[in-house]
Amino acid sequence: MTNPTQSLETLHDIKRMMERSSRFISLSGWSGIGAGICALGGATAAYQRIGRYYQSEYLQYPGAITTLRNDLMIIAGLTFAAAFVVASFFTLLKSRKEGVAIWGAAARRLMWNTFLPLAAGGFLIWHLIDSKSYGLVAPASLIFYGLALVNGSKYTMGEVRWLGYSEIILGIINLWIPGKGIFFWTIGFGLLHIIYGIAMWWKYDRHGNNETSLRDLNTD
Repeated sequence: MTNPTQSLETLHDIKRMMERSSRFISLSGWSGIGAGICALGGATAAYQRIGRYYQSEYLQYPGAITTLRNDLMIIAGLTFAAAFVVASFFTLLKSRKEGVAIWGAAARRLMWNTFLPLAAGGFLIWHLIDSKSYGLVAPASLIFYGLALVNGSKYTMGEVRWLGYSEIILGIINLWIPGKGIFFWTIGFGLLHIIYGIAMWWKYDRHGNNETSLRDLNTD
């Protein structure tokens, strides 16, 4: 006769295997922390650059605003690249530690479902910059990034959804508080990522136990 305890364990193993195949579970808390620190660094550089513009440059020559815009775009690009490299590094470490393929079917679904909102938001932001609607760039980036997280959360840790909701709410608030884009960017891409990363590390990574990660997945 089959031991009921063994049957229950078998069912749990089957469930964990299904969750492993349907969700990308190698997101590391350190990925969020690292990306948030990169964002804080980028926001600091952008704030200093804007400060120099308002202190003297905008009075010196008509093309100063174009130079400022180009410099901010470079800072944003470098910040994104640094955050992507740092997050990918820690994700790769965790996937190797847990023996999970980093580019499996779940990772492809996650990438595709986050890419679509990000791409749509990218085109909108491009148009806003071309039309000199700079005050809408920060809220648009936060809102579409949040939508990407919510859309992709079906294929990874459930906590990503709550980070996405927070980004969307922050972006909507920013719509009614113009001129504070750097402030909201700092909170959204910096502080929220660090808080999220610490929470993920505390829940999933601190014991180094993948079984805990699988058991605690939010499957709503």
